[in-house]
Amino acid sequence: MHQVQGKVFLVTGGAAGIGEGVVRALVEEGSKHIAVLDLDEKGGKALESDLVTKHGTGKVKFYKCDITTDDLNAAFDDVIHNFAYIDGVINCAGILNDNPNVYAKAIAVNVTALITSSLKAYELMRKDRAGKGGTVINIASIAALSRAPFVPIYGATKIAVLHFSNALGMEPTYSRSGVRVLTVCFGCTDTTLLQSSKFGVFEPEQLGVLIKYIKEAPMQKPESAVRGMLEVFKKGESASTWLITADKPAEDITSYVNEAYKIMSRHHTNA
Repeated sequence: MHQVQGKVFLVTGGAAGIGEGVVRALVEEGSKHIAVLDLDEKGGKALESDLVTKHGTGKVKFYKCDITTDDLNAAFDDVIHNFAYIDGVINCAGILNDNPNVYAKAIAVNVTALITSSLKAYELMRKDRAGKGGTVINIASIAALSRAPFVPIYGATKIAVLHFSNALGMEPTYSRSGVRVLTVCFGCTDTTLLQSSKFGVFEPEQLGVLIKYIKEAPMQKPESAVRGMLEVFKKGESASTWLITADKPAEDITSYVNEAYKIMSRHHTNA
């Protein structure tokens, strides 16, 4: 069982939604410090002020950060300068927008920046390079577990997150590095990510389909997502995949993911 108490975290997309909930929960559980990265300066500063007032100076620091730029490395470097290490990195930042004018940014946030953040954390934490181990949690989606024709780009980014995180967390890498890498697939969660003003589609005909899907899908409360995330941090084994949906407890679906890969690789291995 892994503990939150006394640990230093960095959370991307931490000023609102699930990210904000995770930050608040980590502070309540006794974390030493949390670096909160987000573009939302107003929300981020308000969160920092609220948590510092309630829990004391130094508990939280907000960084206005475009994670697709060198802002990300600068934030990591500042945490290392102040604390000498990081115990956990949770990559919550994400964009659901397949619009032709936005999708490149969505890929940059959902995939490229997440990989950059994960590898930066990996290098800082790894025991075989003078680190002390740690945990990276990456957010995929139920869109990584099934095909959604109305958001093919978003789905592709989340499948990329699932594959990257599973592969990075596998043996023998984990035993050598001591860095756990976990994947969380959230179901529809009541946050601004699913507000129609925030998401987009690659062609107008798909918008109604997406809106209908969201309306009919089980919508979980952010608190359920956060509660599940903490359970994953405490219990998850490296390279595991977890489903958190419909206000249910977090479910370890690693065996299903592994079986799916076995099925898909049969043609390759038998070729």
